[in-house]
Amino acid sequence: MITNIEEFFINGCGRCDRFATPDCSIKQWDSGLKKLRQICQNLALVETVKWGHPCYLHGGRNIVLIGAFRHDFRLSFFNAALLTDPQKVLEKQGPNTRHPDMIRFTANDQVAAMEAVIISYIQEAMGYAEAGIKPPKEPDTLEYPDELIDALDADPELAEAFHVLTPGRQKSYVININSAKKAETRIARIAKFRDKIFTGKGATER
Repeated sequence: MITNIEEFFINGCGRCDRFATPDCSIKQWDSGLKKLRQICQNLALVETVKWGHPCYLHGGRNIVLIGAFRHDFRLSFFNAALLTDPQKVLEKQGPNTRHPDMIRFTANDQVAAMEAVIISYIQEAMGYAEAGIKPPKEPDTLEYPDELIDALDADPELAEAFHVLTPGRQKSYVININSAKKAETRIARIAKFRDKIFTGKGATER
């Protein structure tokens, strides 16, 4: 994964074999991604790289993350449960996401057209960060499979890599492994996922 912010906007995130090729998703969404970056910079957010993507902070807290995919690009909000979403533009990242947490774009010019809305949503999130307000913790109903618990207990390096994943990525592994009915299948999936976990990816990421 990339660690330099400029490299993302030139070559991509470094998570797949399309990195630094004409087929990388950032090429298709170049102007839209750069417009999102400009908006974040104009709001004086602190710019850094996390999980191979541009991440913007305020008050010491993550505010938004920029990502590019084949069919869309996204501005994802941290602590999205706090957002009031008056324009109803937020969507869920996937079926297992608890709260709508992203604005999805399917055309580069959508960012400029939505600039005022984007700014207002980011400013709302910045206000919560300044006030130290966090969403209430929700009970995690996911049950870790015994095979995953055993694997993490037996392999400290794997455990460390797993626990630094975002909660959503951890959840993706738990759901995927739990969906296997047989213990041997669950064990095989854990072995298959090992390299992905070490590279910071979720179960369904390429």
